[in-house]
Amino acid sequence: MAGAFWTSDFEFEGGRVKVRTTGADVALDRALILDVLIWLTYYIPVRLKGFAASLTGSGPSIWFAPDRPRPWYLLWLAACWSGVRFARSAAEADAAFYFEDSTFGQPPACDHAVRLNFDCADVSKTRVAQVFEEVFGYSLAIDPTVHAGPAVEKGEVNGAHDGRIVQCPTAALPGRVYQRVIDNSDGDQVVDLRTPCVGGAPALTFVKRRPLRDRFANYNTTVALTGPQAHFSAEELAVIGRFCAAMKLDWGGLDILRDRTDGRLYIVDVNKTDMPPLRLPWTQKMRAVAILSRALGDMVRIESARGRG
Repeated sequence: MAGAFWTSDFEFEGGRVKVRTTGADVALDRALILDVLIWLTYYIPVRLKGFAASLTGSGPSIWFAPDRPRPWYLLWLAACWSGVRFARSAAEADAAFYFEDSTFGQPPACDHAVRLNFDCADVSKTRVAQVFEEVFGYSLAIDPTVHAGPAVEKGEVNGAHDGRIVQCPTAALPGRVYQRVIDNSDGDQVVDLRTPCVGGAPALTFVKRRPLRDRFANYNTTVALTGPQAHFSAEELAVIGRFCAAMKLDWGGLDILRDRTDGRLYIVDVNKTDMPPLRLPWTQKMRAVAILSRALGDMVRIESARGRG
């Protein structure tokens, strides 16, 4: 992991900021500065809570590889909140956690008894759609050369937010995937159900809303914290759990859409290095971190007991 301090992850040049690990490149403008200030409002209290929790020394020890999660990831927030100790090697850890902000990852060799996310290396759109169809029994992906009508065209890579509506039939472009258009509208807005899962089960749901015209954009008008049970039936929660198991996903966020025309769920994205929505109110951010922190601790304890067994 490059650099002793996480600010080494960034390059500043020509009024832009580039993230070395992911390649993301954004303008250093007023909007970005505002986002950083919003992030600081929950980074600071989480850091203080984590310092207090670390004094007890009761948190589990976790070795993250090949990268240690940075403070803008939900995993770091949850770990810090409960006083998780960041181990320097697998040998001194209660659990090993594969963490790499990459769509196509390369987990390092690890023989620890408790290996989390190590078998979840491919979270590409193609892989997600394949597993989704296997588990749910109906398809998200379409063949653009034979499909008639509108379809979503997007890239394989996570976080690109490069989706667009195209008319089919059309030739498939290299590096692009094609999916059915999910009608997740509510009036003039769309509703995304970002659902972090821990230990193979939904822990909470962020209800994200944005204008219908900006359905593929990387911003939200409002975000609210809810429990998964507010949106998914018991049967749907069980199927989501089976999807996580098929993806080998121990920790990560699912982007779930409900089609208002047929009522079905569609999992359109898997993000094993997810971040908290900035538009989420401060008190709900703290609640979400506390919920995820408890779930993380429970997962490590359960898997450690299995490993010892």
